[in-house]
Amino acid sequence: MRKDIHPDYQPVVFNDLASGTKFLTRSTVKAEKTIEWEDGNTYPLIDVEISSASHPFYTGKQRILDSAGRVEKFKDRYKSFGKRG
Repeated sequence: MRKDIHPDYQPVVFNDLASGTKFLTRSTVKAEKTIEWEDGNTYPLIDVEISSASHPFYTGKQRILDSAGRVEKFKDRYKSFGKRG
């Protein structure tokens, strides 16, 4: 590998704002905030809106939408589209 062309790969804490879960992992992202982790070390902190701890696909808490009501609204809105006379 060539020197001085790769970003700094360092430990970072990601904070899921939706669930409050925090993950310690490694990343190249830069952060302005820091947090003291359970091991006593201070790491950069990145706030994320959603992660695997709060995403419906991973948690299995998907909402079921009422598609029948939306289909009826669509049909009512466009029932006369394309009719002549």
